[in-house]
Amino acid sequence: MKLLANENFPESSVKILENAGYDIIAVGHDFAGILDSEIIELAINEHRTIITFDRDYGELIFKKGYRPKAGVIYLRWENFQPNEPGEYLIEFFKSKDIQLEGMLTVIGLDNIRQRKF
Repeated sequence: MKLLANENFPESSVKILENAGYDIIAVGHDFAGILDSEIIELAINEHRTIITFDRDYGELIFKKGYRPKAGVIYLRWENFQPNEPGEYLIEFFKSKDIQLEGMLTVIGLDNIRQRKF
């Protein structure tokens, strides 16, 4: 699986996913300051799943028409330790019931919602 971590995704979680064998690009490290639309274009071009804490991706997908085929994971968490998102996602990716392609996946503290685009 190829991932694209938005600037707001903690560096320690990027390292956790990287050490677990995921192909991950960290926007904050490799492309600091680029626009959300440019992040989506990068994800489309490289078929990467975006992982973010930024709620604007729903608007970019459903109102602006961007379609990152590998999907977007929006973590709707407010308080967490920097390593928690990476550890959570490793377990999350093991689930056979979750389809990420063409989906906006919203992960809250007590639920997971998906919307096809």
